[in-house]
Amino acid sequence: MPKIASKAHSMPASPIRKLVPYAEQAKKDGKKVHHLNIGQPDIETPQVVLDKMKNLDLKVVEYSHSAGFQSYREGLSDYYKNFGINLNPNNEIMITTGGSEALIFAFQTCLEPGDELIVPEPFYANYNGFGVTAGVNVVPVTAKIEDGFALPPISEFEKLITPKTKGILICNPGNPTGYLYSKKELETLRDIVKKHDLFLFADEVYREFCYDGAEHYSCLQLQGIENNVVLVDSVSKRYSMCGARVGALISKNAELMAMALKFGQARLSPPTFGQIAGEAALDTPQSYFDDVIEEYVERRDIVIDGLNKIEGVTCPKPKGAFYAIAKLPIDNADKFCQWLLEDFDYNGQTVMLAPATGFYATPGAGTQEVRIAYVLNKEALENAVICLEEALKVYPGKV
Repeated sequence: MPKIASKAHSMPASPIRKLVPYAEQAKKDGKKVHHLNIGQPDIETPQVVLDKMKNLDLKVVEYSHSAGFQSYREGLSDYYKNFGINLNPNNEIMITTGGSEALIFAFQTCLEPGDELIVPEPFYANYNGFGVTAGVNVVPVTAKIEDGFALPPISEFEKLITPKTKGILICNPGNPTGYLYSKKELETLRDIVKKHDLFLFADEVYREFCYDGAEHYSCLQLQGIENNVVLVDSVSKRYSMCGARVGALISKNAELMAMALKFGQARLSPPTFGQIAGEAALDTPQSYFDDVIEEYVERRDIVIDGLNKIEGVTCPKPKGAFYAIAKLPIDNADKFCQWLLEDFDYNGQTVMLAPATGFYATPGAGTQEVRIAYVLNKEALENAVICLEEALKVYPGKV
């Protein structure tokens, strides 16, 4: 039998999805499982998108330009103008198959195999997989729950920079923490990037979701590093249309975008139906976002306030996205999350969480932490918090 590539063996399994078999069995056993493990919102996709897709009158489902439909890129250019960001739709925006492909293209374009990429942890688990795909070494700099997952001090970044360091990657607002970087924190990053001439990869897919009067500041607005910034965007969470699989790679760096387009040409084009949906979504009224943000704030408060009332639980209140990391009085998050599905229920209900260990690159980090996605309706979240409180009373590995 031919030998499988070492890269395949190095590809990490998803910490978000690895407990799925246990959840499926729990359901077969008659339990109601509250899924707080994955960022799949139950918010309805904007009606303007659904109407567009229902009324399509296509005779041929064609390839698009490898950079995406011109009309969609022009629409995205107008969208960014609302944030004071001017982009040329012809050569500074490239439509991709989800934000995932945008980040993979960015790594393949900007980084050599063996290069190092500094990422504040905990971070979106698939960054590890994207790093393996591109042969890039992810180097973590740890953000602490005691600090609410604020950006680590500049001195911590400086300690990690070597001749192989070629970039820094952030997610803002953050998955899995929900932390929103301030303008001052981003300017600190700018100074590091400028000093060492690094790429700054910015995953800003949760831009629209900022709470308590906080405002999002884009890395594209940072002065003096225009050619260093590589932005990743997506329609998945903004419009609650994860299955559309449409994102964007954006940069002011002309050479970078020209080289990235060659990777786009190799996969021919991004999905036609997804682009049609994405372009239609640009006409989503502001009232949609106002309602969604209000809903997420209410959901967040149910979960975070409820968790912090439980003895021994620590959970910083996020200012963005719809995730939170909670520290629990348990021996091992992976064991606890599996135990919830295999051995526990409260009134026929249990909870599926994502162990936070999969969101860290540092061995042993996050062993008492879980990621929670507050993407369910308020009643379900209230029941989930009750389940967790009752579970912690009887979990055999409580500390």
